[in-house]
Amino acid sequence: MSEVVIETRELTRVYKRDQFEVTALQDASIQIRKGEFVALMGPSGSGKSTLLYLIAAMERASGGKIEVLGQDLRALSDKQVAHWRNIHIGFIFQSFNLIPVLTALENVELPLLLTNLNSRERREHATTALKLVGLGDRLTHLPKQLSGGQEQRVAIARALVTDPDLILADEPTGNLDSQSANDVLKMLETLNRDHGKTVVMVTHDPHAARFATRTRYLEKGALLPEGQVPQDWFVRA
Repeated sequence: MSEVVIETRELTRVYKRDQFEVTALQDASIQIRKGEFVALMGPSGSGKSTLLYLIAAMERASGGKIEVLGQDLRALSDKQVAHWRNIHIGFIFQSFNLIPVLTALENVELPLLLTNLNSRERREHATTALKLVGLGDRLTHLPKQLSGGQEQRVAIARALVTDPDLILADEPTGNLDSQSANDVLKMLETLNRDHGKTVVMVTHDPHAARFATRTRYLEKGALLPEGQVPQDWFVRA
């Protein structure tokens, strides 16, 4: 059996707004093994994106334990977290998050600026990543010169360029038409199946979840037990 690469135990995230507290995630415990493709599903506000951001060390837990790739994330300083994340995590955002004045190649190259690679090596790595997602002929195009599907593929190339251990995707098809969404999902499936990448994807789309090898559901900030689906999920879906 493959090793556990993500483990949370009673993980909690509470947001403080003025004198109020909002619990976005409560006592979530999950294990994800190397090479899995896990979909986190649930309605808006269920806590699925919060769990993903905690795994990515983009947010800090309020309570509980979280170990990713054997590292206790709560033990790291902000500087250590940023360095750890750049090495181990490839993150794909729903809104692409490309810099509009940079070309596709320059956008993909950005994470490599924090490495020891020289400019020629960075360019070679970025070019390889763009070719991997089928955009070898779009290196000098600006985001506005690309379709939504192509922009998301640039974002995937950027997530891959450091050869991360984990690929985390937050609603990666949410802003795409059905054909572009399918292309992106097939790409994630290929990265998982053929390249052995561990993928964790947040989605509310049952079609997208079918590309995963395992699905876990969240509801009202709670991670439901393995195999359990919210009672009215299929009505809502």
